[in-house]
Amino acid sequence: MTEEKLKSQQTGSKKVIITGSVLATIIALTPYLFYIYESVPDQRIWNTFFYTFESKQIESVQVVVWTLSGKLIPLMLLIIWFFTCRHWWHHAILIPILMYTYQILSFALTETALFDKFQLYHMVPFMAIIIPSIYLVRARIFNKLNSVNQTIQDLEDELTFRPKTIWGKIKQFF
Repeated sequence: MTEEKLKSQQTGSKKVIITGSVLATIIALTPYLFYIYESVPDQRIWNTFFYTFESKQIESVQVVVWTLSGKLIPLMLLIIWFFTCRHWWHHAILIPILMYTYQILSFALTETALFDKFQLYHMVPFMAIIIPSIYLVRARIFNKLNSVNQTIQDLEDELTFRPKTIWGKIKQFF
C-alpha cells in the first residue's frame, strides 16, 4: 500500500512540475508575444501561406495585431492567475477577464477604431453576481474570525478548495 501511495505522490509531483514549467515558460514568453506584431507587414492586406487577411477599418494589419496582442496577453495572464490563485477572493479576477474578453470580441466583430469605448452595462449582470458572492465569503471569514481563535491564514486554508485535475478546477467555477 505504501508503494502505491509513493508512486501516486511521485506522479502527482511530476504533473505539478510539468504544469508549472509550461506556465512559467508561457509567462516568460509574454514580452516576445507582445512584440509579435513587428513581424506583421504594415499594409492593409496580408497574404500568408494559410490565409489572406484584409483589415476593413484600420489602415494596417500591423495595428490590428498590435491591438489584439495588447488585449490577448493580459487576458492570458489573468486566466493563468485565476486558475492558479488560492486566495478566497480569486473570483474577483473574473471581472477583468470578462472585460478583456468583451473588448476582444467587440474589436473582432466590428474592427473599428472606437472598440475600446467600453459599455459598462454589459458587465453589470456579471458584476451583480461576482461582487456579492465575494462579499459573502468575506463576511463568513470575519464572522468566523470573531467567533473562533483562528488566524486569517487558517480560515483562508479552510475555505480554499483545491481540485487536483484541470477539469476539476474548471468544474469548480461553473
